[in-house]
Amino acid sequence: MAGIRELGVWKMIGVVLLAFGFTFSLVPLYRIACEKVFGIRLEQGPVAATRDQADPHARWVTVQFDGGVNSKLPWKFAPEQRSMQVQVGRQYQALYFARNAADRAIVGSAVPSVAPARASGYFNKTECFCFTAQTLAAGESRDMPVRFIVDPSLPAGVKTITLSYTFYKNEAMTAALASAHGQTGAVRAAP
Repeated sequence: MAGIRELGVWKMIGVVLLAFGFTFSLVPLYRIACEKVFGIRLEQGPVAATRDQADPHARWVTVQFDGGVNSKLPWKFAPEQRSMQVQVGRQYQALYFARNAADRAIVGSAVPSVAPARASGYFNKTECFCFTAQTLAAGESRDMPVRFIVDPSLPAGVKTITLSYTFYKNEAMTAALASAHGQTGAVRAAP
């Protein structure tokens, strides 16, 4: 009997170590997915070094912002401003606004895209709501910031960059959230 308990303890330790290893590998896996699948380069080093090296007479580009939601997600989501002039090599922040119009909490995941495609490798997000799933309670509203730098080596022909996000309902996380709170997909009747 003691041997069975000891085996169970070792199995639990193994599960904990595997979970830790998986969690630890999520950041590099996300970085690889962004760079290889979506063509988005994430900032690797200190932002201050890039900012300090920027020439004060460097060129300016227009960054346009766009946002929307998939039809299965009952959220309102849009940029707070449609465009801004940015100097390459400097960090900027833009805000998006999200509101959950549903009567229950929902988890959403944002998928970014940068156009034109040749600019995507030069648009570096240093902080973004798209890095993690977002949970909004019923009726909750939130500003969602994105901080970015346009790399000074952006091809000279690119004068305008469009950053677009589409939010999708994260079905698995929403279902887990609902079950954790004892909710179902339907609205409960009052007792």
